[in-house]
Amino acid sequence: MANLKTFMKSGHPPTLLAAFLYFDFSFAVWVLNGAMGPFISEQFHLSQGQVGLMVSVPTLAGAFMRFPLGVVSQYIGRKNAAIIEMSAIVIALLYGFFFVKTFHDVLAMGVLLGIAGASFGVALSLGSGWFPKQYKGLAMGIAGAGNSGTAVAALFAPRLATHYGWQHVYGFAAAMMLLPLIVMIVFAKEPPDIEHQSLSDHLKCLWEKDGWAFNLVYIITFGGFIGLATFLPSFFVKQFHVTKIQAGSLTVLATLTGSATRVLGGWFADRIGGITTLSVVFLIVIAGLFGLIASPSLLITTLLFMLCFAALGAGNGATFQLVPLRWPLTTAVAGGMIGEVGALGGGILPNLLGQSKQHTGSYSTGFIAYATMAFLILILLRVVSRQWMKTWVGAGGRALPDNKAIVMAAD
Repeated sequence: MANLKTFMKSGHPPTLLAAFLYFDFSFAVWVLNGAMGPFISEQFHLSQGQVGLMVSVPTLAGAFMRFPLGVVSQYIGRKNAAIIEMSAIVIALLYGFFFVKTFHDVLAMGVLLGIAGASFGVALSLGSGWFPKQYKGLAMGIAGAGNSGTAVAALFAPRLATHYGWQHVYGFAAAMMLLPLIVMIVFAKEPPDIEHQSLSDHLKCLWEKDGWAFNLVYIITFGGFIGLATFLPSFFVKQFHVTKIQAGSLTVLATLTGSATRVLGGWFADRIGGITTLSVVFLIVIAGLFGLIASPSLLITTLLFMLCFAALGAGNGATFQLVPLRWPLTTAVAGGMIGEVGALGGGILPNLLGQSKQHTGSYSTGFIAYATMAFLILILLRVVSRQWMKTWVGAGGRALPDNKAIVMAAD
């Protein structure tokens, strides 16, 4: 309790709350088409390949928008960037409510939903910006726990779609987005942790080796999280023939687990190091994915997905314990880049699983391919982190005790 009080006093809790709500509601909007996937698929008679494409379009669109928003936020302020983005989300949802009628409209709407996916780097940097570096992992974990929006969408979207039609869900979501928008306007304050730099200085992380190492790590941790979150409702309906509402409820169990462990991942990373935490995370994810290959019962499958999500969520928190240590002055920009590539990775898994099911009759090939990718990236992490621990971070990935971590220059 004392540690919690110390943590809260060290920063600005209202801004952290505003950042959490901003990310949570934005995340829920981002995955709406995935949560409503069984309804859309039934209406338009989609193949599994088309389902994979449909749920990945918002993910990919949001990925491409993340880095530009992170850069813009460094010039207009993270609070202002958040307010502008949420206003655009409301307009996009109203478009969906009034004008989406065909499958091609759904794909176009997926691009607009991508606006919500751009919130990542801004939300985490805004929420953690008031906190000292020894609490960055926890602060980013709390702000990043807004990926619980996947559970919100999976819980409410199928129920609303059942009673009112899936197109009306866009309208309900537009009304709900007003809550985080108002909280952001009234309670959030722009953090002081910003240094005005040239555009070229902000963009340096694009070609630094460390940045691309983080990109690959995040392709697995966040890409796996968002990819599974958007595909699971359709997976449960197709694989186990449950109702659409039951599929949404099962998805909630998995995604909520991952959202909760994001905070734990940041907390553990602060104490034992982000590198150590990520290493454990990858081993658990690989084991869970191989367990799914056997096509176990609905109960065992759900438990394995919960295990995978728990590890992926912790991995997201651990990754962003390390990012502000590596880029202390441009966390929003670096976070935007890493979040962008990681979100692009979120388009890999739904398409792997959809194509695997369509062409082989089983999801196993998709799980094997992703587990193999995770194993290769784990090896890369263990190799490059040796240099990190000699330069800008302590043993296992813990923050260095002094206030001036040595940052390795890009080669």
